[in-house]
Amino acid sequence: MDIEEIKEGILAILQELHEDIDFTAETKMVDDKVLDSFDLVTLVTELGEEFDVEITARDFIAQNFNSVDSLAQMIARLLDE
Repeated sequence: MDIEEIKEGILAILQELHEDIDFTAETKMVDDKVLDSFDLVTLVTELGEEFDVEITARDFIAQNFNSVDSLAQMIARLLDE
């Protein structure tokens, strides 16, 4: 799975959470509180199911969740582990 496919999957999940937000333009989804704690828990669950990865407390930091790009990089790394 390449990084673009990962991004598409992430965007689909994010759009289910909030269809009114342009997530491709967001670079501080956590820092600017675009996503709340409930959204993040849901996102972690959905990403785990979609990509068959386990997102642990080590990965659960704002910089991994601030943008689609940072999420995709985290997922790609987890897929390689």
